[in-house]
Amino acid sequence: MALVLGITGGIATGKTTVTKMLGELGAITLSADDIAREVLAKCNPAYHEVVEHFGPEILKPDGDINREFLARIIFDNPCAREALNKITHPHIIQRIQEHIDRFRNMPPKPDAVLAVEVPLLMECGLENMVDEVVVVAAEQDTQVDRLTSRSSISREEAVRRISAQMPISEKVRRAKRVIWNDGSLRDLAESVEQLWKEIQSVKP
Repeated sequence: MALVLGITGGIATGKTTVTKMLGELGAITLSADDIAREVLAKCNPAYHEVVEHFGPEILKPDGDINREFLARIIFDNPCAREALNKITHPHIIQRIQEHIDRFRNMPPKPDAVLAVEVPLLMECGLENMVDEVVVVAAEQDTQVDRLTSRSSISREEAVRRISAQMPISEKVRRAKRVIWNDGSLRDLAESVEQLWKEIQSVKP
């Protein structure tokens, strides 16, 4: 039977890496962040709604939305974050559901696996869209180290961004499967391979 996995977790816990590894093992992969980029493209309604709300200062010279600049605005302002989510989430969720429906209606093979990376899966109450939820978790110190090294932000800013999200402990509590990612890439790969084996073993 075809299976839909919802891959979620906190910022800088390794969700994208886990999704990529599952793809290398044979899963079909889908990223909510990629869909969000599509939704905010100039040709889509959400683009115009976001620009109208936040103003032209969020645009790059070529007219594209400066996602990094917009991210700084919403992380520092809960009201702005809520406004952006209210505009974009319906469009993103609709597209994710369309992908999942197509997969379920016409899976490429009977035991196919679709791994959907959705950072706000639990925050948006989307657990019922998938068959199983996999949380990729890490200790806060690990998240902070990764954020500061990849984004050139201060540790204080990294902590603020982490604190703006649902606590990892809550996501772990609600998930059926958890992958801890505080070690090396090899450690993570072994955990993902173990998850893949478990999934294969329980499917009819």
